[in-house]
Amino acid sequence: MTSETAFNAEPEVKSPCVSICVLDDAQLCLGCGRTRNEIGCWSLATADEQRKICALAKQRLEAMV
Repeated sequence: MTSETAFNAEPEVKSPCVSICVLDDAQLCLGCGRTRNEIGCWSLATADEQRKICALAKQRLEAMV
């Protein structure tokens, strides 16, 4: 890896998965708050997209309480 590549690389976003993988009737994970589609697309998403997914998932989990 060149220094240019390292400089341009987006920082890795940690998956919100908490290993409680249970989908409700709306296909929403009760463990992490992501939709089935967001879970499936996670590895292909950009870091910016992953941050947006995490923010939405957090809002969904907070709304469940």
